[in-house]
Amino acid sequence: MDYTHLGRSGLSVSRLCLGTMNFGWKTEEFDAHAIMDRALAEGVNFFDTANVYGFDAGKGRTEEVLGSWFARGSERREKTVLATKVYGSMTDWPNDTFLSARNLIRSCEASLRRMQTDWIDLYQFHHVDPSTPWDEIWQACEALVAQGKVLYVGSSNHAAWQLAVANEAAARRHFLGLVSEQSHYNLLTRHVELEVLPAARHYGVGIIPWSPLAQGLLAGVLGDQAGDRRRQQHNRERIEQHRSALQAYEDVCREWGSAPADVGVAWLLHQPAVTAPIVGPRTMEQFEGSLRALDVRLDEAQLSRLDEIFPGYRAAPMEYAW
Repeated sequence: MDYTHLGRSGLSVSRLCLGTMNFGWKTEEFDAHAIMDRALAEGVNFFDTANVYGFDAGKGRTEEVLGSWFARGSERREKTVLATKVYGSMTDWPNDTFLSARNLIRSCEASLRRMQTDWIDLYQFHHVDPSTPWDEIWQACEALVAQGKVLYVGSSNHAAWQLAVANEAAARRHFLGLVSEQSHYNLLTRHVELEVLPAARHYGVGIIPWSPLAQGLLAGVLGDQAGDRRRQQHNRERIEQHRSALQAYEDVCREWGSAPADVGVAWLLHQPAVTAPIVGPRTMEQFEGSLRALDVRLDEAQLSRLDEIFPGYRAAPMEYAW
C-alpha cells in the first residue's frame, strides 16, 4: 500500500479510503467488521463515515458499527485514520443540524460516543452552511482541537471560493483550517477541475473523491449483462445519456486488459490533487476488487485517450476566456 499526506498536513493516509456508508443497513455488522479487518490487513488505514449514515437502520447506525469494531481491540482504533462528518439533521429539532457552534460541539460528542473513541482524526463539514459565519465555525473547531477530540478539519461539497474564504478566516485566527475536501469527482463528473482543484492545490487541501465510479456507470455497466439489474434500472436514463462514451470506455479498457472499475479508480489516483478516492463496498468481493486499481498504471497516451472519451476542464478562467 502506498501512503500520502492528507493535504498539507503531516497525517499519512492510504491511497484508497474505505467508505463505510453501506455498513449497518446494506452490509450486516459481522460482514462490515470482516471488510474493515481486511482493509487494515491490506494497509488501508483511512476510513470515512458520517453521523447521518445508517438510513433504513437509523441515523448513526454506521458509526455504531465502527464503534463495535473498535471495541474489539487489537489496536484497530490506533491503526485507523478515522474521518466522520457533521451537517445533516439527526432529529427534527432546529439546532440539531448545520454548522452552528452548538451543533458542531454536540454532534462531535455524539459521534465519539457512537464510535466508542476519544478522538476523531478528520472532522468534516458534510455540506456548506451559508448561514453560519466562519469565525463561529472555527471557534467551535478550535475548542474541539484544544480538547483533543478532533485532530484535523475538512470539508465536503464546498465550492472553490468557500475553500478560500474558510482557510483565509482560519489563517486570521492562526488555526490550521481545512486540510481536505471531499468532492464529487470521476471521469464522468469533472466540474471540480474548473476551480475546486486549483484552489485545493493552492491552499494545500487534499481532494478525497466520492462516487469514483459514477454510481456504477464506470464499472462496466454495458458489458455486465448478468450484473446488478437494479443498479442498471436505476441508472437507465444516465446510461442512455452517456451510452456512446461508456461503450468507447469499456472497449478501450478491454483493449488494455483492465476492468473498467479498476481504470476508473486508477485514473483518479493519477490526478495530482487527489489524495485518496473513496471506495464504498457492500461486500468483501467488492472491496477486494477495488484493490486492483492500485496496480493499474496509466501512461500519458492512455490518460489522453480517456480525456478524449470523457472531456474534462482546464482551470478557470482559461476554460472559458483567453
